[in-house]
Amino acid sequence: METKRITNEEQLEEAFRIRKTVFVKEQGVAEEIELDEFEDAAEHVLVYFENEPVGTGRVRIVDGYAKLERICVLASHRMHKLGKAIMDELEAIARDKGVKQAKLHGQVQAAPFYEKQGYEVTSTVFMEENIPHVKMVKDL
Repeated sequence: METKRITNEEQLEEAFRIRKTVFVKEQGVAEEIELDEFEDAAEHVLVYFENEPVGTGRVRIVDGYAKLERICVLASHRMHKLGKAIMDELEAIARDKGVKQAKLHGQVQAAPFYEKQGYEVTSTVFMEENIPHVKMVKDL
């Protein structure tokens, strides 16, 4: 397993492919919403398993917070604990930028995973793309 910060268009296309597989095909999010106007403003990462890109995430600095977004791992690789590697790298990017707190909108079904990473729920359940979410924060 290896996590890399995305540095070229080919890697970014791999991240988009993974996101489309998980969010569009698996969860029913509209493709025109999944890829948004913030792609260029965000820093993206890929996690590799046996030299294949199988997970991704991105981080943006918004109002002084690191906003972690689009975190996903292909269904075939979820048992390998790769999500933690993605989170660790996104948080490292935030710390490199001097950001002291991270936030995310976690799917309710994934909230226990984020809680294990040190995030706390700070909202009631709300809907994004017909999927229940909660806002979560963590001091870095």
